[in-house]
Amino acid sequence: MFEGREVDGYATPGFKCRMTTQPHPHLEHDFMGLAFRQAEAAAARDEVPIGAVLVDSTTGQVLAADHNRVEELHDPTAHAEMLVIRAVSTGRKEKRLPLCDLYVTLEPCPMCATAISFARLRRLIFAARDPKGGGVEHGPKIFQQPTCHHRPELFGGLDETRSATLLKTFFQSKR
Repeated sequence: MFEGREVDGYATPGFKCRMTTQPHPHLEHDFMGLAFRQAEAAAARDEVPIGAVLVDSTTGQVLAADHNRVEELHDPTAHAEMLVIRAVSTGRKEKRLPLCDLYVTLEPCPMCATAISFARLRRLIFAARDPKGGGVEHGPKIFQQPTCHHRPELFGGLDETRSATLLKTFFQSKR
């Protein structure tokens, strides 16, 4: 967990989003950069390199940062998104986190997208799109289902090339 740590300046060159409101001024920190550092730590531990950061949108404080730990914990649900949501929810003893924004290096899978909806996260910002396993813009498109009761604001494709390269390099090393 990285509570209240300062991170690099926030930069979004070439970033395209589908939002109805502008980003909060506290986004001066490079939250996606911190998510990528988590993804790199995952790769170094032989985990699929996906990192996530959960941020308090009102203060800009990093509440939790983690990476996939499926292999380490022998837990198929130990995705980066699940770990940061769980850490903040249990720490605060709150099942809903409506003032939080999630930064993740890959489009969340259906399980993680459902957890994001259940946690009522305000915004989801992800790097690479995942046509094979994604659950937001691909696959079941969880937030578009009539049974989905909360849809966060979405930013997709932030530093997509960096994420795709990290994932390709990781999986090439496994072959």
